[in-house]
Amino acid sequence: MSNLFTRIKNVVLADLNEVLDKKEQKNPIALLNQYLRESEAETEKVRKLLERQYTLKDQFSREYQQALEMASKRSRQAEIAAQAGETELHQFALNEKLQYEERAAHLKESLQTVLGQLTELEQKYEEMKHKLKDMHIRRMELMGRENVTRAHSKMNKVLENPSYSNHSFSKFNEIESYLDRLEQQVNSAYYRNTIDAKIAQLEKQTKNNENISI
Repeated sequence: MSNLFTRIKNVVLADLNEVLDKKEQKNPIALLNQYLRESEAETEKVRKLLERQYTLKDQFSREYQQALEMASKRSRQAEIAAQAGETELHQFALNEKLQYEERAAHLKESLQTVLGQLTELEQKYEEMKHKLKDMHIRRMELMGRENVTRAHSKMNKVLENPSYSNHSFSKFNEIESYLDRLEQQVNSAYYRNTIDAKIAQLEKQTKNNENISI
């Protein structure tokens, strides 16, 4: 049963990946976005590894310095024990001195290895950051081309499609005709109102003159 579910899951994932591949072929920006997400994730992993490598370098440096200090300390103690005639203590200090010197030599080699690895990681990290920046710039370029293509498509729809243009111009003509009629109606109403007012004023003056004559 588990094998059956596994086969079903694989078939579904295969179909899904096929659909995504077809979609990305139609949309290169979507494909580039996917690459960017993957690159950003890998770059973040490298950054964390760099932090760990810096921490290791500091730890090796501290251990190396401590081993050197202890070797020097045991060397002085061995001299003091020899001068005091303490043979066993002198021998013990000498053995400790040798052990710390061997440890220091081993730590020095490890530290050099870590430093070399750190340099390599830093170079790779910088290369990844440059690559990531180039991909971001590439995406902006593609987005610019996509915007221009869409803008040209919309402009061509207006400029080169007769039915669309004729329809738009007919609408403009209808609006213009409506505004002309409205303007004529307003002017006519204003003119009528002006004539009515003038005649009313003349009538009023005529009546006043008749009253004065009487």
